[in-house]
Amino acid sequence: MSDTDLKATPGNGQPPADEASAERLTSAPVESEAPTGIGVFGWLRWTWRQLTSMRVALILLFLLSVAAIPGSLIPQTAENAFQVQTWQAAHKDLTPIYQKLQLFNVYSSVWFSAIYILLFVSLAGCIIPRTWQFVGVLRAKPPAAPANLTRMPVYAAWHTDADPATAVAAAQRLLRRRRFRVHGSGSAVAGEKGYLREVGNLLFHLSLFALLAGFAWASLASGTGGKLVIEGDGYTNTLTQMDDFNGSAFYGPNDLDPFGFHLDNFTATYQLTGDQMGQPRTFDANVHYWTGSDPTRTKGGVISVNHPLEIGGSKVFLIGHGYAPVITVKDGSGKVVYHDAVPFLPQDPNLTSTGVVKVGDYGQKDGKKVQLGFSGFFLPTAPDSFGPTTGPRSLFPGDANPAMVLTAYEGDLGTDSGVPQNIYQLDLSHLTQLQQDGQPARTKLTPGQGWTLPDGYGSISFDGYKQWASFSVSHRPGNTVALTGAMLAILGLIGSLLVQRRRIWVRAVTTPDGRTLVELAGLARSESAKIAEELADLAVDLQDDAPALDEPEEPEEPDASGASAEPDEPDGPSESAAPDTPADATPSAPETKE
Repeated sequence: MSDTDLKATPGNGQPPADEASAERLTSAPVESEAPTGIGVFGWLRWTWRQLTSMRVALILLFLLSVAAIPGSLIPQTAENAFQVQTWQAAHKDLTPIYQKLQLFNVYSSVWFSAIYILLFVSLAGCIIPRTWQFVGVLRAKPPAAPANLTRMPVYAAWHTDADPATAVAAAQRLLRRRRFRVHGSGSAVAGEKGYLREVGNLLFHLSLFALLAGFAWASLASGTGGKLVIEGDGYTNTLTQMDDFNGSAFYGPNDLDPFGFHLDNFTATYQLTGDQMGQPRTFDANVHYWTGSDPTRTKGGVISVNHPLEIGGSKVFLIGHGYAPVITVKDGSGKVVYHDAVPFLPQDPNLTSTGVVKVGDYGQKDGKKVQLGFSGFFLPTAPDSFGPTTGPRSLFPGDANPAMVLTAYEGDLGTDSGVPQNIYQLDLSHLTQLQQDGQPARTKLTPGQGWTLPDGYGSISFDGYKQWASFSVSHRPGNTVALTGAMLAILGLIGSLLVQRRRIWVRAVTTPDGRTLVELAGLARSESAKIAEELADLAVDLQDDAPALDEPEEPEEPDASGASAEPDEPDGPSESAAPDTPADATPSAPETKE
């Protein structure tokens, strides 16, 4: 190579020749964000290693936690379809965006499922090799004693007249008594303990895997149905009886458990005084239920908050309650055309409730088919009066002063169109509000009162009220697996944090002066002071079979002035002492090295 080859050529944009040569000669790896030139299988292998790494598993677990947040903040169709409809009606601009992002079905969305499956695969790829590795560790013998035990973090040694074989045998017995796995080799014995640390680590990963598997099983083989039941009515667990039903891939209407129940009564109590006045205290739904196909063989039960009724493989949860005014409507001739208890839905903590009454079979008036509709409020504790700005509002959730405010409409309810309607709302597009004295027809009724409708449309009466309760019938077979996995994960985490894996070696050899040198050394796989205490206890117990000899003091040497020097204290074991040139040491205080 000529001299010109090693010179940089200015202005040509290339590195100097000497730098290029150095780059060709260096063994440092070329920095790149991903491997290059390894082929398809190499890329697949690299992707698999990245996916099964601890870092990626933690990232996926964090992403899964973040992805679950919208499911707790936004109403979910699988939990309460009516609440989703109410939210969508109040947020019409955001609804299309949320629907595209599948935020009303977070836990069954594509993006949540992708994170879930990736975490599943990552855990499986992490657990399997670690399990085989741990099995290999269990089958292997404890590692032999190092050549130089003085280099271990904890070390103790002393001289004794006992035979080396006697000292080694005594050490084996002591280690086994302390539940060490022991392996003897010649003049040394090795002991290892703390395998439960890795067992706890594997148990944590396996339990987390079981937890995710339980959730996956629940999502694939579960179903949830909702039903609103008024006092005195019953429910049979069939699709036609449910207000809504959400099945899964392996659980449909034909898989529903055969049972039913009758709501005898519902009781609720509230705080009557103090700062917490009006806060709920108890909710109890008293029922009689049956299983199988015989509804005559019933059992009594109580369903309360967080205390569901378990029937077969399903659980019946109490999720809400309210009031159902009993209303009677008569036509102009006095004939009863409607009589029923109508559920009104709560709108605030004081159970100010809204509802509608649809009288589709009113008949004819003046030779024309007429339908009546009523919308209004039910107030468990109504004020004496309410202004036009505040509107009807209840003062207390209990039924201290019940009243109902109604507004009347006539026209076409749309019930004959064949299009499904919300039973809790009126479609006002083909209805006309009745007028009374030039004002919209509106009245306030208390139990037992009636109202004569204007223009000869008959009358409506408020006969009383009942309470209703809404129930969620849930079949989730994976809950037990998920709960067991969560509990075992906690136990595994405790074991991996508290159990310390450690090794102890004991060697006994004969020194040139005919004595026996006993050496002890310990090594902990984690930062812990327990290994030093354990080694000291072992050294003390071992001296019962191999007692330490009293070391003679070295003679004093006069200094230059002829005076004797002060005697030195006996030194402990030298950090650099080797087995063939041991230093004298006492076993009561093993040396701990940083």
